[in-house]
Amino acid sequence: MLQNILGVIGGSGFYQMKGLDKVEPIELQTPFGPPSDPFYQGRIGDIGVVFLARHGRGHRLLPSEINYRANVFGMKRLGVTHLVSVSTAGSLKEEIHPGELVIPDQFIDRTIKRPMTFFGDGLVAHVSIADPVCANLASDLAVAARAGGAVVHDRGTYLCMEGPQFSTRAESNLFRSFGASVISMTAMQEARLAREAEMCYAALVLVTDYDCWHDTAAAVDIGEILRVMKLNVDKAQSAVSALAHALGNRARTCRCQDALKNTIITDRAAIPQRLIDDLRPLIGKYLQDHRNPGALKGQ
Repeated sequence: MLQNILGVIGGSGFYQMKGLDKVEPIELQTPFGPPSDPFYQGRIGDIGVVFLARHGRGHRLLPSEINYRANVFGMKRLGVTHLVSVSTAGSLKEEIHPGELVIPDQFIDRTIKRPMTFFGDGLVAHVSIADPVCANLASDLAVAARAGGAVVHDRGTYLCMEGPQFSTRAESNLFRSFGASVISMTAMQEARLAREAEMCYAALVLVTDYDCWHDTAAAVDIGEILRVMKLNVDKAQSAVSALAHALGNRARTCRCQDALKNTIITDRAAIPQRLIDDLRPLIGKYLQDHRNPGALKGQ
């Protein structure tokens, strides 16, 4: 039985997973509705890999329209243990150049419209995301990206904005004053939900341009951004493939796999059974059918 399964959520330009063998499309429904697209399950080397196009085929979904909960829940249902989200971004720092990759270790959330938890509606859990990225997975991802020749910044803060418009210059300079490294529109919700799903999580950010704070930003046209994006996607494909080979069936030694332990504070008898049934892939090891005496697990 495979110990690790790598999930990959691809963003702008990253619409398929090269090198994925024995590919099987899987259509899933979840308690949170339909995911963005079918999941594509296969193998790279000795590890199972599940790929999902975040914006759907044809890039149909705005960042605010993506069903993040369904996407991550589907990954969990398919057994994913390690989740990497790939996204493009603008640089907020002079030293982070277009064409380079960033593996952030922190996030700032400036979104306002998006559900950000699997819980609620009768079940309360408070999960820590003080350190939202799995340090082990991020380190492995950085090594894999550098092995393919990419310039990698392996720390940084990802500012997640609502979109779909880009920032005003005033906003861009404000975000720079926060100390943020890159700005984009999708990875924050994935980081939150991956932690609740007890997955190891890391983000691979493809820098396509300087955000509009930079005095050269007005000179960068969409053709140049698309050219840099294509180069970055090739680097990202290589990095994810190398990561899959490196992970193999290595045992997880981080605390991500127990992130929900001691976080569910609702009285067990008060939790609606439908929630226990719906969320079983997430909470099954902590809660069982409370209609059967002695079935509840402790924490």
